[in-house]
Order: sequence, then structure tokens, then C-alpha cells
Amino acid sequence: MPSAELIKFTIRRIINGIITLLLLILFVFILVHAAAPNPYALARIYAGNPHAPPTEIQQIIKEYGLNEPIYEQFISYITDIFRGNWGLDPIYKVPEITLLSKFLAISLQIVIPGDILAAVLGIITGAIAAANRGKAKDKTIKVVYILTWASPPFLVAFLLQLFIAYDLGLLPATGTVNVLLPDPPNYTPFPILNALIAGDWPYFISAVRHAVLPAISIAVITFGLFTRVTRASMLDALESEYTKLSLAKGLSRNYVVYRIALRNSLIPVMTLIALFFGYSVAGAVVVEDIFDYHGIGWFVTQAIESLDYIAVLDFTIIIGIAIIIANFIADLLYAVLDPRVKLG
Repeated sequence: MPSAELIKFTIRRIINGIITLLLLILFVFILVHAAAPNPYALARIYAGNPHAPPTEIQQIIKEYGLNEPIYEQFISYITDIFRGNWGLDPIYKVPEITLLSKFLAISLQIVIPGDILAAVLGIITGAIAAANRGKAKDKTIKVVYILTWASPPFLVAFLLQLFIAYDLGLLPATGTVNVLLPDPPNYTPFPILNALIAGDWPYFISAVRHAVLPAISIAVITFGLFTRVTRASMLDALESEYTKLSLAKGLSRNYVVYRIALRNSLIPVMTLIALFFGYSVAGAVVVEDIFDYHGIGWFVTQAIESLDYIAVLDFTIIIGIAIIIANFIADLLYAVLDPRVKLG
């Protein structure tokens, strides 16, 4: 049963998250009105067409109350956001939240495996580097993760695409799935999972093959951060008294390093996984554009090119929500996993 202190800590973090979300929505609202200081300019943004006919402009002004006082517009805007009314997409003519949910689910098919792979690679390489501090293995790992971390995401994605897809022909270079295959039933928001549930193996295999390269790209770009954190945390653990005592008792060095020290150094890594998830969703924009993978990043790129500003602004709020939730989970994990942390 959670302690009273942990419950208070959780409530404080929830309140902080709600305040941060409200400030983010206020920022987006101000940004829109700064870009369009009068109702007619704002209506053109909502229409997604700078040359929209006057009848459509008048209809949008009336529908969204753009002639109302600014404070009433903000109250209406924030109320609609919390009700799930994020506006009508001017291009697809469907609710914006429907499109964002659909494409976000597709993005998660590469973001979640990419983050898991990045964490696994980072933990393994960080542990090896710490166990061989100052040696050739440590220096080699350091060079590799610095190169990948410093490389532009589009360059990493493009090189993987060029070598694995085009030169070796092992995986598809672009797309989300073979376009000739019919979509499986909508059991869940995730097409790959739907195909698995339905036993639609051609679709499942094709979708997985198309997701591999984007997921690997995300992992290659981000695993260096996990490597660095794991290495630093393990070096602290190896210098601790309990590690020295374990070695003095006659336990093998490998057992002490990879079982005792590594296990006790994973707390910051676990919180980093939660924290980094929100940023990975935003970072998928470039990777999806390179691979023409039709997730949230691809959708936002298309929205920018077609002047669909509402989709871009709603995407900003979605990413903000993801980062706020990730920060909350990271704080909670750290508080639960490490009793030495004061819940202040």
C-alpha cells in the first residue's frame, strides 16, 4: 500500500502537470492569435487556405466565435481541448483528434520498439564500458555512441536506408505496409496488432518489415544517451562500499559487476526510459519523413506543406501532453525505486 508521503508526492506532480498543460495550451493560443491578429486572418488559418472564399470565412468565424472577446475565445478553446473537440481538419474534413489518434498509434509501432532497443543497447554497452574503464572497449564504445548521438537524425536514417534497403535489399526502403494488402479489422488502434489478432500474416509480416528500419534508426540515434547514463551510474556503483565488500567476500568480479553493480545502477536508466519516450514521439518526425512512414511525423510534415496549421498546433499539444506524462512517470518511478530520494 503506498505511503501517505508518496500519495502527496503523486498529487503534487499531477497538479504540476495540469498547470504545465494549461500553460502550454495558453502558449499555443497566443501563438495562433499572434500569427493572425484579426478574426479574418485567423479564420483563414482554420480553413487551411489563405484564399478561402468569404462565405467559408464567415462560417468559420461564427462556428469558432472568433468575433468574441479574447478571454471568451480562450475559455472556449481550452474547454474544447479538454472535451476532445480539437477542430475539424480542413484537408481531410474529419475531426482533428481522429486523425492525430490514428497517426500517433502508427508512430508508436516504431517509437516503442525503437526506445526498447535503444535502452537494451545502451544498458549493455554502458555496462561493458564501465567494467572496462579506460581500456580499449571503453574507448571504442565512447567513440561509437558520441558519433551516433552527434549525427543528425536524417543522416542516420538515410545511411541505414541506403545500406540495408537499397544496397543489400534486406528490408523495404519506404512505406508503412504493402499498399496492395487490405487493412485488417480495427480491434485496436495499432494496425500491426490488429493483423496479429486477426491472423492476417501477410499484412503482419509486411508491416513489421516496414517498421524495422525506422525503429532501428530511432534506436541508433538515441542509444548513446542510455550508454552514457548507464556507464556513469555503474562507475558510481563500482566505487560503493557494498561492491567492494562483495569482492572482498570472494564473489567473482563478473558476478559483482553484471549482477550487483548493474542492478543497482539501473534506477536512473529506468526513469530515463520513461522521460525519453515523450521526446521520441516528437523526434520521429524526421525519421518518418525519410522512410515515408505514415505516422504522426509524416502527417505533420504533410500538414505543414498543405498549410494545415490546426494539425500542427494540435500536434504541439499532443507532444506536450506526452512529455508531461513522461516526466510524471519518471518522477514517480524514481521515487518508488529509490527510497533514498526525499519526496519533496
